[in-house]
Amino acid sequence: MTDNTLTLPDTQDLLKQIHFESSEGKIWLEEQRMLLIHSAVMGLLRKELIQTMGVERAKGFLIRFGYHTGWRDAELAKKIRPDMSHEEAFMVGPQLHAIKGMVKVTPKALDFDVESGHFFAEFDWHNSHEVEAHLANYGNSDMPVCWTLIGYASGFSSYYMNRQILFKETQCAGTGSDHCHIVGKPAEEWEDHKEHEKYLLPDPMIEQIMALQSEVSDLKDKFRSPDVEEDILINSVGHSGAFKNICHLIRKAAKSRVTVLLQGETGVGKEIVARGLHTSSDRAEQAFVAVNCACIPPDLIEAELFGVEKGAFTGATQTREGKFERANQGTIFLDEVIELTPHAQAALLRVLQESELERVGGTRTRHIDVRVIAATNEDLEVAVQEGRFRADLFYRLNVYPIYIPPLRERTEDIPLLIEHFLKKHCTLYNKKTAGISDKAMLALNQYKWPGNIRELENMIERGVILTDNNQTIGLTSFFPSLSEPSHPLNVINTQGQLAEQPQTPVPSDPGSLDKLLSDDFSLEALEKQLIDSAMEQVNGNVSKAARKLGLTRPALAYRLKKMQENN
Repeated sequence: MTDNTLTLPDTQDLLKQIHFESSEGKIWLEEQRMLLIHSAVMGLLRKELIQTMGVERAKGFLIRFGYHTGWRDAELAKKIRPDMSHEEAFMVGPQLHAIKGMVKVTPKALDFDVESGHFFAEFDWHNSHEVEAHLANYGNSDMPVCWTLIGYASGFSSYYMNRQILFKETQCAGTGSDHCHIVGKPAEEWEDHKEHEKYLLPDPMIEQIMALQSEVSDLKDKFRSPDVEEDILINSVGHSGAFKNICHLIRKAAKSRVTVLLQGETGVGKEIVARGLHTSSDRAEQAFVAVNCACIPPDLIEAELFGVEKGAFTGATQTREGKFERANQGTIFLDEVIELTPHAQAALLRVLQESELERVGGTRTRHIDVRVIAATNEDLEVAVQEGRFRADLFYRLNVYPIYIPPLRERTEDIPLLIEHFLKKHCTLYNKKTAGISDKAMLALNQYKWPGNIRELENMIERGVILTDNNQTIGLTSFFPSLSEPSHPLNVINTQGQLAEQPQTPVPSDPGSLDKLLSDDFSLEALEKQLIDSAMEQVNGNVSKAARKLGLTRPALAYRLKKMQENN
């Protein structure tokens, strides 16, 4: 392709993706949060990086910064322009460069094929913000200075082509030329590609600092006093005040053998807290046995918990110990303790009071040393009043209650939990994502989480499964039913915090509407005319027609099918 054939497509489709949400202090480009920053301030940052890190390290830092920015923008290209040619979709990058005020881009040559991997491109740059900043601080340079911009072009093209593309600045206004000129090719086609690819690698200085930090952390661990040792939970999945309070209570309980009652909604992580308590106690080397009382049939629950002697009942063909005996010297976690039968409640009370039990069908009393952690998502005090739970057992369990707040009351922990579950499920599915879009993160933080941490983990797992490698997880990957009015997240939309770009209002003339609404008016016929007109304007392209009509593509496809059936 030559400079005579290269033209930039209209930018309206890109400008429509920009949404200013000034009441919330946010700017959106599709699902990514953007910033408006003074160019002069970026120049000061550049200057400080050069003074602090030196030219070469500052150059590498800014190239990587630009590379990741271009990579993110390349994800938009195929979303925004799914029906355009590859060349027009590729121009999202150069056009966003201009829209963001970074540089004016003029394409001179572009020839690429995604299938074969062939790529060659030439662009002219005018009004580079990096040139202005460098000239203001240092004057003319003896080497090209558009480091962030060259990183952006390489990152955008590498994502788009699914292979490493490197751009080089063959002339630069920062060295005295009239304008900048860049050339892009696959990395291996540059003789000195290794020299340029090194700028995309992590800076050894950062690795050195991280290594030193790790050594300091190890030293702190070795010399930390046991009296101030923090529970492992604080360092893993929470830093909110509510979470730290839980950890404080756990540390206090861990030093004794007191019975603990965990209360909270389903999915808040009661078993994780129970395991944390066990791990923090002097019983950590012994067994931790978890029992969900709701999963055991009522007529078998005593045998499961306390053991059974052979011949005690039909089906008891052998003697076996119960969960309590297996947890001896350790900890037993009784989840959904409210589901225990009255007889099992009496047996549990005896274990708590006397530290002894008898197997079902047995006559021998067995001494048991076990820490009991009970949990329920119901109010046991109410259950006592209703006669569903023994009052004496409740008072025995309620010696040391710990309330675990729902996720909606500890939203500060959501980003940490998301990061934790992303690592877990990316490893599980052998995938690597580019993180979560800013709008999706906002939605996850504002959602009320009726299923709490369990629901969050399931949602993150879904997002990892649905997202291709190296792509950002978007809003719809987490919330598949967002289009349904009943979905909780639509409350956010009504408040304007996640509202999409408002549609241009259709002008209405009351007189015209009165004429339209005659006795023989047909809404179905009007809808058909609108759809036919939209399809005609876009030469039958369903996706483009849907955008014109303000519909989703599936919604328009359904209407078209219905119209064909009626004909």
